[in-house]
Amino acid sequence: MDRLSVMRAFCRIVERGSFAKAAEDLGISAGLLSRDIKLLEDSLGCTLLNRTTRSMSLTEHGEVYYEEARGLLDAFDRVEDRVRSGAGSLRGTLRINAPYSFGLEVLSPLLPGFMDRYPDLDLVLAFDDRVVDMVEGGYDLSIRVRAELPDSALRARRIATVRQSLFAAPAYLEAHGTPATPEELSGHETVSFLMSDAPASWALIGPGGAHEHALTSKLRLGSSLVLRDMLIAGRGIGSLPSFLSDKAEKSGALVRVLPDWSLPERHVYAVIAARHGADSRTLAFVDHLSEALKETC
Repeated sequence: MDRLSVMRAFCRIVERGSFAKAAEDLGISAGLLSRDIKLLEDSLGCTLLNRTTRSMSLTEHGEVYYEEARGLLDAFDRVEDRVRSGAGSLRGTLRINAPYSFGLEVLSPLLPGFMDRYPDLDLVLAFDDRVVDMVEGGYDLSIRVRAELPDSALRARRIATVRQSLFAAPAYLEAHGTPATPEELSGHETVSFLMSDAPASWALIGPGGAHEHALTSKLRLGSSLVLRDMLIAGRGIGSLPSFLSDKAEKSGALVRVLPDWSLPERHVYAVIAARHGADSRTLAFVDHLSEALKETC
């Protein structure tokens, strides 16, 4: 029995919450994985996992083994990462989760350069606008674009700030007029974003202080990319982050509405699970993204 491989497999089972998911990650059958864990338990003389057809949980011995094994594996990985990084080569797999619109508009153009720089590194990138459980999903890094992050057992590094403003198509403004004050928004069609921190209102900040505008939008969308397309199509006034609005504004497809007013800034966070810390692969990607965002956001 390869003790290190089985130790790593055990930790993956715990973190993924199932044999099937762990086996898929490791590229082996669930049956083989179950056999290896049984051999591990036999060698230790105790049960590490309580298993039924419907659930799985750690025993008291399993909790101790997981904590100690996770620390040993992290230390082992850090040693190898430091040597590889110093030699200018990173290997292994980096699993990243990011919001769909940010992934397509910002991350996608950066991937070729990152992979050219680290050709021996395998990259798994999943897009999801929901906040995912990083440990359950098996992710090393999650990119989140939010006004602020709630307190949690996660470590986060703020790597960029995103402006948030109101926009509309020139054709819409020609047909319906251009609001001169936040109060005049009440006479206009608005398009709202369901995944916003406050989807039912806009908290505007400008020369007159703060103004809360309640939204009664006929069009409420769960995708900021579709929202941008609807604004360009003249469906009303809506809020967009700078990484989605810049190109459309420069081309004239969208015009900034109430240019002296803005919504609260949002920030791009690189989030990692505190238990694992950031290895060299994760840090390399975060540094690459940070450098690129100096020009993008």
